[in-house]
Amino acid sequence: QVQLQESGPGLVKPSQTLSLTCTVSGGSITTNYHYWSWIRQPPGKGLEWIGYIAYSGSIYYSPSLKSRTSISRDTSKNQFTLQLSSVTPEDTAVYYCARAGSAGTPDYWGQGTQVTVSS
Repeated sequence: QVQLQESGPGLVKPSQTLSLTCTVSGGSITTNYHYWSWIRQPPGKGLEWIGYIAYSGSIYYSPSLKSRTSISRDTSKNQFTLQLSSVTPEDTAVYYCARAGSAGTPDYWGQGTQVTVSS
């Protein structure tokens, strides 16, 4: 059973960088054809896909967030990370990490972590 767990600060000040880590257990992040994603849900809004890092290490970002987003991984720790720079209160959301297969639909999710951007 694959499990994902997000970790990181719950409060970030405007203009700073939001940093989150997803720790994966029960499966390797280098296993073929899995895509390790970051997704967020602002209050009162739908899910927004941020980007993913593939099993191969290739990375793809949502065009709307690309200029501020960096996703990386540490295969020795079976973790992948999200950094979102120059945050504003509009970046306040529940942030999820998730695994998707080739079809793109996530099949395993972390429980989500609330991140609030406020001074």
